[in-house]
Amino acid sequence: MEEFHRIRRLPPYVFEQVNRVKAAARNAGADIIDLGMGNPDLPAPAHVVEKLKETIGKTRTDRYSSSRGIPGLRRAQAAYYARRFGVKLNPESQIVATLGSKEGFANVAQAICAPGDVVLVPNPSYPIHAFGFLMAGGVIRSVPAEVGPEYFHSLERAVIHSIPKPIALVVCYPSNPTAQVADLDFYKDLVAFAKKHGLFILSDLAYAEVYFDDNPPPSVLQVPGAMDVTVEFTSMSKTYSMPGWRMGFAVGNERIIAALARVKSYLDYGAFTPVQVAAAAALNGPDDCIVEMRDVYRKRREAMVDSFGRAGWNIPSPAASMFAWAPIPEPFQTLGSLEFSKLLVEKAEVAVAPGMGFGEHGEGFVRLALVENEQRIRQAARNIRRFLETGPEKLHNVVPLATRR
Repeated sequence: MEEFHRIRRLPPYVFEQVNRVKAAARNAGADIIDLGMGNPDLPAPAHVVEKLKETIGKTRTDRYSSSRGIPGLRRAQAAYYARRFGVKLNPESQIVATLGSKEGFANVAQAICAPGDVVLVPNPSYPIHAFGFLMAGGVIRSVPAEVGPEYFHSLERAVIHSIPKPIALVVCYPSNPTAQVADLDFYKDLVAFAKKHGLFILSDLAYAEVYFDDNPPPSVLQVPGAMDVTVEFTSMSKTYSMPGWRMGFAVGNERIIAALARVKSYLDYGAFTPVQVAAAAALNGPDDCIVEMRDVYRKRREAMVDSFGRAGWNIPSPAASMFAWAPIPEPFQTLGSLEFSKLLVEKAEVAVAPGMGFGEHGEGFVRLALVENEQRIRQAARNIRRFLETGPEKLHNVVPLATRR
């Protein structure tokens, strides 16, 4: 039978191919060190968990919740933006709570995108940035993910040669997957460009608090006038190690926020109220847990860069995010990122995310997540050292580690 229209627009999920190899290796007894998915392994802050326990199981909080987010949560998010970025937000008209930033992106695509509308999306980028709009019937035009002089030249060409004219531009800094950061001067130019060409800016700021060099990433909303054209998405997942709680936010331009809220009112009743209450407690609470989270990822970054480098694989040190974006070692580059990632699982018991899963310009790279402790990261480096010393021409003779035990 012919596939449904929207399913035809979605290519096979690249990461699932690595997941199948990973599952097979584990079934065979392998101890896979999983650096593939950006799934935080740290516990949620104790005071946030306690607030959840305190709120759960009551008649009032077990009912349907608010799709837009309970008022206290929206006020907490407004206070966070004022405190962290110096940006004033109206909790009633400029903030919507979402079921994570990923779902927020998918919902905003449904809210603003008509069939055939063109959206400019960085390549490589997190898959929902493109596929949220593809599922909504939009058309994607790729632009570079790198901040630099060529970036705005590429945007100009994309706008000139797109028919119809693009409606929106997606940005994500600190970037998933490349870990690149943008400064306020870049955002000033971006806002000016968007206003000149009548574009909306959709900014993914999920990694705002995961930075390592005492240089906090800015928000595009800090630029005067950015609110006229911008909506920004943030998440509790990485900042507070709450990925399974599914709590995020969209803030900014009132027109888009109103459209998003209207779409969401048909799609969901909002997150479970105790989760929203606990999220408000996180945003209103002390920052000690954020500083500790940052310190853990910093130490893991240093362990990875050091141990992998000594193993023969030089990993560029990320300034922010919980990821490293690394070129495939030279002897293995002809394999491509997918086959290289599968081979790492089978021969070195290390899982990474193939770069091609983030777009065609991710080919030649893999993404490594800082989601294993320092000891496990150093073990991964030892496994990889043996793998690299073998060389691609001899790998067919290599017995997987799991079968040696």
